Amino acid sequence: MPGVVGLLLAAGSGERFGGPKALAETDGEAWVVRSVRVLREGGCDPVVVVVGAARDAVVELLDDRAVVVEAVAWASGMGASLGAGLTAVADLDVDAAMVHLVDLPDVGPDVVRRLVRVAAPASLARADYGNGPGHPVLIGRAHWAGAAAAATADRGARDYLVRHEVTLVGCSDLAAGRDVDDRPAAPGR
Repeated sequence: MPGVVGLLLAAGSGERFGGPKALAETDGEAWVVRSVRVLREGGCDPVVVVVGAARDAVVELLDDRAVVVEAVAWASGMGASLGAGLTAVADLDVDAAMVHLVDLPDVGPDVVRRLVRVAAPASLARADYGNGPGHPVLIGRAHWAGAAAAATADRGARDYLVRHEVTLVGCSDLAAGRDVDDRPAAPGR
């Protein structure tokens, strides 16, 4: 089984959401904690969490096995987080990085596991929930430098992925894969 590092992007301030999504909860579990668990149970080891906004509050929720990386320029967008994360994992002896977003609470370990199966140093793969490419994204080691260099603003590695052959891994039977941008309304509203 190839080694895959989990790379969780959890640095955003969640302006549209009303606060950092990493701190949001479903059934009493913070999304950052859930996402780390999902990556681990899906076959990623270690798991690196990229933090920025609410850094201290997010770090406080993590166990001591999570590797924390701070994206200093997190406010400029997801690209800064991805770049910081890929730079931080460059020396690890793994074949690929599984890039996951903290705001995908319906994505479970079964999705991650399905992507881990295609991991190799030259792999590029994305989950597909029936409506085109989504997250998580598997980036083989051979693509780390190029993806990090292309990562800008809120586009992350999108431009890099468009220029390369990416395997779409069907996951519509497992999750919807929609990122959550709005906090659910309180009951009775």
